[in-house]
Amino acid sequence: MTLAADRAALLAFPSQGLDESGSGPMVWNGVQQASGRSPAMVGRHAEREAIGRLLDAVRDGLSGALVLTGEPGIGKTRLLDHAAARATDLRVVRLTAVEQETGLGFGALHRLLRPFLNRAARLPEPQRTALNAALGLAQGPPADRYLVGLATLTLLSEVAADQPLLFLLDDAQWLDRESAEALAFTARRLHADSLGLIIAVRDALGGAGLFDALDAHAVTGLPESQARVLLSFGTRRVDPAVAERIVAGTGGNPLALLELADALAGEQLSGIAPLPDPLPVGRLLKDHFQRLVRALPPETEALLLLLAASPAGDSGMMWRAAGRLGLSARAVEPAVLAGMVGRGMPTAFRHPLIRSTVYAGAEPAELRRTHAALAAACDVVRDADRRAWHRAEATSGGVDDEVADDLEAASERARSRGGHSQQALFLSRAADFTGDPDKRTERLLGAAQAHLISGDASAARTALDLAGADIRGPVMRTRELRIRATAQMFGIVVADVPALLMDAVTGLGPQDPRLTWELLCEALHAALVAHGCTQGTTLTEVAVAVAAARHRPDTVAYGRDLLMEGLARRVAGGYGHGAPVLRTALDRLRNAGEIGDANSPFAVMLSMACDDLWDVRAERDITGRLAAADRDAGALYALGMTLLVEARCDLWDGRFAEAEVRYAEFEDIAADTGFRGGGDINRLHLFALTGREAELRAAVRRTTEMRDIGHGLLQLLAQHALTLFELGRGRYREALEHARAVFEDDPLACGSLVLPLLVEAAVRTGDRAGADAAMARLEERAPLAGTPWALGALALGRALTADGDEAEKFYEESVELLGQAPVALERARARLLFGEWLRRGKRRSDARTQLRAAYESFDAFGALPYAERARIELLATGETARRRTEETRFALTPRERQVASMAVSGLTNAEIATRLFVTTSTVEFHMNKVFRKLGVTSRKQIPPAIGTPGPGRPRSHSRCGQGHSRAPSCSFGGLA
Repeated sequence: MTLAADRAALLAFPSQGLDESGSGPMVWNGVQQASGRSPAMVGRHAEREAIGRLLDAVRDGLSGALVLTGEPGIGKTRLLDHAAARATDLRVVRLTAVEQETGLGFGALHRLLRPFLNRAARLPEPQRTALNAALGLAQGPPADRYLVGLATLTLLSEVAADQPLLFLLDDAQWLDRESAEALAFTARRLHADSLGLIIAVRDALGGAGLFDALDAHAVTGLPESQARVLLSFGTRRVDPAVAERIVAGTGGNPLALLELADALAGEQLSGIAPLPDPLPVGRLLKDHFQRLVRALPPETEALLLLLAASPAGDSGMMWRAAGRLGLSARAVEPAVLAGMVGRGMPTAFRHPLIRSTVYAGAEPAELRRTHAALAAACDVVRDADRRAWHRAEATSGGVDDEVADDLEAASERARSRGGHSQQALFLSRAADFTGDPDKRTERLLGAAQAHLISGDASAARTALDLAGADIRGPVMRTRELRIRATAQMFGIVVADVPALLMDAVTGLGPQDPRLTWELLCEALHAALVAHGCTQGTTLTEVAVAVAAARHRPDTVAYGRDLLMEGLARRVAGGYGHGAPVLRTALDRLRNAGEIGDANSPFAVMLSMACDDLWDVRAERDITGRLAAADRDAGALYALGMTLLVEARCDLWDGRFAEAEVRYAEFEDIAADTGFRGGGDINRLHLFALTGREAELRAAVRRTTEMRDIGHGLLQLLAQHALTLFELGRGRYREALEHARAVFEDDPLACGSLVLPLLVEAAVRTGDRAGADAAMARLEERAPLAGTPWALGALALGRALTADGDEAEKFYEESVELLGQAPVALERARARLLFGEWLRRGKRRSDARTQLRAAYESFDAFGALPYAERARIELLATGETARRRTEETRFALTPRERQVASMAVSGLTNAEIATRLFVTTSTVEFHMNKVFRKLGVTSRKQIPPAIGTPGPGRPRSHSRCGQGHSRAPSCSFGGLA
C-alpha cells in the first residue's frame, strides 16, 4: 500500500478536523482520550467552580485568565477537557505546547493565531507591521515584542466581538519565550472582551514567571476518598489495603493512580506480592510508558518517535518524513490500541507526558535518523529554520561549518522577526559546530546579547561564561563587559556596573569614539543611581571621565549627549560648571524635532537634570514627548521609567490622583517586562505627602535593603520623602535629621530640592548654622537655575531667615514666583509658612487669607499632613476649617481616572486603547463606569466632575493672592 493510500485509510478514523478558516468551534492540537480510557471526572469541585465562573464572565462580555498549576498527571489536561465541554456555546481554540519547539520564537503564537490572520489587515499599522514581522509574513524591522502582544490582544478581541472566545493552553511550560510573553501580555490586559484564557502549566516550570500575575489555582492530588473512587473505575480489582498504599504513595495523582493500576502485577494488586517501597511515582510513570513503547512493533515505535519530534500541527511534514523512513501509516494502529495516541486524533499523544517519555527514551542514533528525515522533509525556503535545526539535531557532533552557517543564517532570520530567544538558541547551537575560536566566541556573544534582549539575563551570563577564555581582543572584551553590565542592571544589581563599563572603555581605547561615549554615558547612569554605593570606581571618577570625553555635536542625539555631559560636569566640577550646560541641553531638547531613541530609559537622567535646576516645566514637556514616543514604539520599559518621572511632576503640582494613575500603569508595565524595580519604593513621596506613614516606613526599609545591591540614590530619595513627611507633621527635629543626610550627599535627584526644606527645619529647631549652610547653597544655585521654582524657593528661604517687613516681602515674592510654575504643592507650602509667620506676628486676618488658601489646596490635593497642619494654624486664628467630604472623583479607580482624563483631552476610544495597550472594548467598559460613577451623560461633563481642565484649557497657575489684606486673595480648592 502506498503512503498516500495509508494516509487515506487512516483518515477513516473518526476525527475532529482543524478548522483553519476561523469559523465555527475548533479544537487546535487537542488531546483526545483513547476509547474506553475516560472515567467520569472525580472531585475537582473548586477547580470546576473557578472554570465555571470564568466561562460565565466571558458569556457576560467580560474576560479573564486562569492558570492551573501542578505536577504531570495531576489532572490539568482533564480540566481543560472539562472546560471545552462546558463551553459549547463559545468558540474554543486549543493549543498544546511542545518541548521540541521551545526555541522556535513566536512558533506557538503563529499556530494559535493562524485561523484569524485573515483579520490582521484591520490592525493599526504599527501592530500589523510588528505581528507580520514576528510571524514571518512580511519583511520589516525586528518586531517589538510588546507591540506583538498588543496586536495579539487586539486581534483576539476583534474575533471575540463576533462570538465569545475561549483559549485552552496546555503544557505552557514549553512555550517559546516570545509566544509566552505575547500571551501573558494579552492575559494581563483582558477586561471586557468576551475572551477567556485557561493555561495549564507544570509546577516550577511556569514560563519564567510570566504568568505569575494571573489568577492561579494549584491542582493537587485527590483526597483519599475520591482517589479510591477513581481507582474503582479501572478494569482490574485492587485489594482495599493495596489501594490505600497506592493512594498514599501517589499522593492522589490521577494519572499515576490509573497507570499504576494497569502497570502493577496482579499479585501486587491483590496484596500477595509487595509493592515497591516507596512508590517512585514519576519514574514508575516514565518506566511504564517506556515499557508500553518498547512492547510496540519497531515500525510503530519509530513512528511515535517521529511524531514526538515533529512540529505540532504540521502532520504533512511528519508524513513526508515517515515516507522517507519507509514507515506505513498503518503503523500507528498498535499505538492507538495501546492507548498511546488518541483514536479520534492518531497524530496526537493521549497525554503530554507520553510525548516527552518517547523522545527522552530514544537511542541517540534513532534520534539522529528521525531528525535527518524531518530535515529532508522540510521545504528549503518555507521551512528553512526548522530544516537548520533538524540538520543540527541529526549531526553526531564535532565541527560542521555548513550546519553552523545554516544555524547562524536562521538566527539572523529570527532576529529580523524580533524572535530574540530563538536567535540566541540558534547562535548557541551554531557555536557547538564551530571550529574557529574567534567565530565561536562571536556567536556566543551574539547569543548572550540576544538572550539579554529577550529578558533572560541568566542565560546571557551562561553564554558569556561559555565564551570564557576564547574572548580575545579589545572589541570582544568590550562587548562582553557591556553585556555583563547590562545583565546586572536588568537584575537591578548596580554596584559594580560602573566599574565593568569603565574597564570596557579602558580596553577599547581610541578605536571607536562613539562606542566609548555610549559606554561612558551608561557608566554615568549606573553611577548616579548607585551614588555612594559603587564598587571598583566612584561616581566622581566616572563623571571626570565623561566630562573629559569628546564627541561630535552634530548627531541627532546631541541634546541627550549634552545633558549627560552637563550631569558629569555638575558632579565633577560643581553646580557652577554643570548648570549652564544642563540649561543648554534642556533648551535644545525642548526645541528639538526628535527626542531620540524611544527604547532608552532616558527619563531617569532627564529627571535628575530638571530637578537639579528646579525646572519642572521642561521636565513635563520633554517627558510628555518621551512618553508619546515610547507608546508609539511599544517601548514599555522606557515608558515605565518615564511614567515614574511624570508621576513626580504630578506630585509637585498637587495632582496626586493623576500620579497614582501613572504609578498603577507603571506596575502593569513592570509585570509585563519582568522588571524587578516595581513596588511601593516608587511611591515614597506619594506616601509621605498623603500621610500614609506605615506604607512609607515599609518602603523606606526596602530602600535600605536595596542599598546592599548598589541603590544608594534610592535611599537618599527616601530621606527626602521622610523630610517632607516630618515637616507636614510638624516634627522638625526629625525632618532636620533626614534633610541633613540629603544635604551632605547632595544627589542630583533631590540635592537642590531639599534646600528650602532644610532651611525650614533648621529655623524651626534653632539650628542657625544649618540654615546658613543651606541658604548659602540656595543663593549660589537658584540664580544659575533661573527658573520660577528655583527663584521662588530662594525667596522662601530668605523669608524664613529674615525678620520684619523684609520677610514679608520675600514671602510675597515666593508665592508670586511659585505661581508661575506647575508646582501648586510648593506654592501651597509657601502660603502655609507665610500664614504661620503672619499668625505669630498677631496679624490674624492676613494669616487667615494665606492659611485658608493653603488648607483648601492641601485638602484638595489629598496632602493630609499639611492640611492638618494648616487646619490647626487656621483654628489658632479663630477660624473653623471644615474637612471636605470625599469627592466623586476619588471614587474612580486609577485606570478609570486615566481613561476619563484621556477622553477629556479629545482622544477617541481607539486612540486611548492604543496608548494604554488595551482593547477598545475595555476602554468602552471603563467609560461606561466613569459615566455611571460621576452621574454624567457626555464627555463634556467629565472635567468639572474630576477636577481637570477640559480640552484646550491648561491648568491655571494664578498669580493672585499676594499674601495679606492689602492684596486680593483667591482659593486654591480647585487646583486638584
